Amino acid sequence: MDPLSDVLRVARLSGGVFLNAEFSAPWCMAAKATPGLCAPYLNDSDHIVLYHYVVEGTLGVRVGEAPPLYAHAREIILLPHNDVHLLGGDLNLPPTPGWKIITPAVNNGLATIHHGGGGEPTRLVCGFLSCERIDNNPILSALPALFKFSIDQGGTAEWMRTTFQFAADEVADGKAGSGAVLTKLSELLFVEAVRRYAETLPEGQTGWLAGLRDPFVSRALTLLHGELARAWTVDDLGREVGLSRSALAERFVGVIGQPPMQYLKQWRMQVAAQELRSGHQSLLTIARNVGYDSEAAFTRAFKKQYDAPPATWRRQSLETTTD
Repeated sequence: MDPLSDVLRVARLSGGVFLNAEFSAPWCMAAKATPGLCAPYLNDSDHIVLYHYVVEGTLGVRVGEAPPLYAHAREIILLPHNDVHLLGGDLNLPPTPGWKIITPAVNNGLATIHHGGGGEPTRLVCGFLSCERIDNNPILSALPALFKFSIDQGGTAEWMRTTFQFAADEVADGKAGSGAVLTKLSELLFVEAVRRYAETLPEGQTGWLAGLRDPFVSRALTLLHGELARAWTVDDLGREVGLSRSALAERFVGVIGQPPMQYLKQWRMQVAAQELRSGHQSLLTIARNVGYDSEAAFTRAFKKQYDAPPATWRRQSLETTTD
């Protein structure tokens, strides 16, 4: 399995669509996705990634004091960290809190907004992806507060554009089943957005996504993710990659920001946490799946990462999920 797919698998993405919004100029709104807004589409989740798909008009989005980002029809703005943000046609207006103007969903449909001053229209479909445990997730940690991409660009442009546009139009008409189409498409959109973001990173950029473009670091990541339980050493990894031990270590630290074995240890613990949450496998089985020969050694490593023994962490995690 390639590293990107592996990280997405452990994050356990689950997409959903919760809002069909129609605005008219002038307008400005303050927003943040919450479990209440995303219900009934949201399963138990540690984190929400929010997106706004522009069906018609122009949308401006700003997080904090950063410069705004603008999107037009068939463009999507993603907020990987679900920050409080302003969106609108005029971001200098006093923002209206989103909760004041959202009409809740009825009969498992979508929540709606009809708001603005009666001028030029903007139509949005807002959705989310829920995922598990954002802490140290390589992808989510590497993404900015917001970025956009167009579904008219790239090799998947045509099917993505037609499918999403069709589903968005179906949502606007209130037709049954359209939300389910957009729910699955949300997951595919996020994967495609991450791929495109990684492809457009400037030369010299560092971080996990930049590592996917470096031939040696990418090969090392593929090996580590593909053979997680192997008793790796930097020497072994260097031979497989085609670099000396010191050259690989220097290159890996320069791009990823930490030594290969430290990265491997952290990733093993993330995979272990995901397996513990499933609640099925024994601690010894999980330990061996992530490269530990004994339950005791695994317990020490896990406790160092998560401040609790794996058995305790599993019990607390399952109790939180069922509350």
